[in-house]
Amino acid sequence: MSTITRSGRGRPAGGGWELAVWYLIRLSGLGLFVLALAHYSITHFVFDVTVQEAEWIVDERWGSLLWRTVDWLMLTLVIFHSFMGVRTVVGDYTRGGVRTALTMGLYALALVLFAMGTMVVATLPFPVK
Repeated sequence: MSTITRSGRGRPAGGGWELAVWYLIRLSGLGLFVLALAHYSITHFVFDVTVQEAEWIVDERWGSLLWRTVDWLMLTLVIFHSFMGVRTVVGDYTRGGVRTALTMGLYALALVLFAMGTMVVATLPFPVK
């Protein structure tokens, strides 16, 4: 038995993993809204778009540990939010071994993409000034 919310999607009854994922998807969506709006505002309103070339991104944007952390957080939230959402869809439309195989494949793909993104953010050299 699930409780119907205003969005129409049922909240999992009881507690446990499914309820935690249900709440975390909503929190990650809120976090993504804030981060994406901030990213768009900074990129298009604070800085002049005409000077934003590859060198500007490497030197100014990713030359700061703060911006790398913000971008890494956005990457983390995007991967979590999207893959947990797809996991919900897979759970709704598949059964048995197919569900298990698709879910494990999703987790593996999410882990690989997260590792690749983290490696890019962490290993891009800081510009020498």
